[in-house]
Amino acid sequence: MSRQPAEHLPIDPRVRIGHVHLKVSDLERAIAFYNGVLGFEVKQRWGTQAAFLAAGDYHHHIGLNTWQSLGGKPPARGTTGLYHFAILYPSRAALGDALRRLINAKHRLDGASDHGVSIALYLRDPDENGIELYWDKPMDQWPRDEQGNIAMVSDPVDLDALLREGRSPL
Repeated sequence: MSRQPAEHLPIDPRVRIGHVHLKVSDLERAIAFYNGVLGFEVKQRWGTQAAFLAAGDYHHHIGLNTWQSLGGKPPARGTTGLYHFAILYPSRAALGDALRRLINAKHRLDGASDHGVSIALYLRDPDENGIELYWDKPMDQWPRDEQGNIAMVSDPVDLDALLREGRSPL
């Protein structure tokens, strides 16, 4: 019986990306966005240098710090680094509520796409970090090619319909 080398074995499917920790230039401005606009709760602060925010009772989904970035500028275009991080919403209605929050805060979207497997809203935080807010469609609705492989697309999203599905009024 032959065994595959460990580096060729698939990762345990229960593995998840747990949180993102961002360098920001202005902690208060970042908290105002992630708490005031997106609605994450501040769970802990480390003085004026760091804050940890979460949805619900989790310890933190988002860490913010100014340890190496106080007053700094976003990375220049054409450099490597984080393209975006994604926040998964539990329902299409919850994603509609997130869109409503952005509209109420007059926060601009960079784009929106129906990927066949998900509905995604794209934006930037005050430090120009890319963010994707998305909802996964049920797996039995995912588009597939003739061989059964996932066949993602990038189609437009009806934002008005998404807003109508949200729970709170505009």
